[in-house]
Amino acid sequence: MNRVVITGAGTINALAHDVPGTLEAFREGRCGITDLDIRDRDRLSIQIGGQVHNWDPEVHFNRQQIVLYDKFTQFTLLAAREAVAQAGLNFDGHLGYDSGVVLGTAGGGVNTWDENYRAVYEEGKNRVHPFVVPKLMNNAAASHLSMEFNLKGPAFSVATACASSNHAMGLAFQMVRSGSVKAMLTGGSESMLCFGGIKAWEGLRVMSKDACRPFSLNRNGMVQGEGAAIFVFEDYAHARARGAEILAEVVGFAMTSDASDIVMPSKQGAARAIGGALRDARISGDQVGYINAHGTGTAANDKTECAAVADVFGPHADRLMISSTKSMHGHLIGGTGAVELLACIMALRDGVIAPTIGYEEPDPECALDVVPNTARTAQVDVALSNAFAFGGLNAVLALRRA
Repeated sequence: MNRVVITGAGTINALAHDVPGTLEAFREGRCGITDLDIRDRDRLSIQIGGQVHNWDPEVHFNRQQIVLYDKFTQFTLLAAREAVAQAGLNFDGHLGYDSGVVLGTAGGGVNTWDENYRAVYEEGKNRVHPFVVPKLMNNAAASHLSMEFNLKGPAFSVATACASSNHAMGLAFQMVRSGSVKAMLTGGSESMLCFGGIKAWEGLRVMSKDACRPFSLNRNGMVQGEGAAIFVFEDYAHARARGAEILAEVVGFAMTSDASDIVMPSKQGAARAIGGALRDARISGDQVGYINAHGTGTAANDKTECAAVADVFGPHADRLMISSTKSMHGHLIGGTGAVELLACIMALRDGVIAPTIGYEEPDPECALDVVPNTARTAQVDVALSNAFAFGGLNAVLALRRA
């Protein structure tokens, strides 16, 4: 099997419009959750989110493109351009046939759905733009990436709710490792911060009205975010031959299904995914120094995840650092695992552990080192990224320092 490395990264999220700005925010423990600036905000019970501010699509795309690109696709393309530029890859010629794209998104073109439902039901219009379907479909971002970068290998999207990005990146890892491709663009994106998107989530009664406080005893729910993160996963020999800078090595992946409940998480399912990633990477639990937690800020998720970590790692769980960057950028649903992978890379590459901000009161059922409120300096050789989704779908990635 081939070794798989990350040679490029790009992002746009509530913290910054690029990777350097995002990592700086992680180091500072800065919160990107603000009051929402959207239409009909006054009709919402939840009025905060990890919104991307100062976004002007006309700076990045022409008018013909904007007609085709939902906001989640726009975010994806911007992040991919940063990742490909850092990797220094040109996909013209044979490499285009040996490369592809697999992306995660839960909602796809939610903004397009919202705008056109308004047009038909509220404004009484009898027709919509002919490009509505290709604009809102979940695979739109993957297809547009393939066209922009000449990626003629596998190209598709994955929708597994909050685990979509980790599933996508895990599949990309497996394809490069198997030798079926030389490189993959992978990650995820989401933009649900519109009236319809938030109103739907309000019905679940899992949203906080004031802040995201993962693992803190006084937490009161999750906060949605939006944005994208894209990575270049590349065959190690190919990257080394061209002298590419390596950000981290992807060494393991596992996915499991709870097969028990559509919304309540299972400790056993999460633990099997964590343990499976360790076995796939052929590493022992005591080699892991940091876990980027799913850490949504809901009681059910936080307690279940901490219990799963304790079960898998035993006494070593007390020596692990585990943090949730959702406290800063919000929960990007299908795109969240991709943005969170940046924190794993920062831990491995820079020796900086992103904190869990908003932490106020210890919870006896989350009695792990959650790196409260302030970033920490520490050498980490192996990091895990957890994602546990509605539907009982779990996906865990293992990364090693380059």
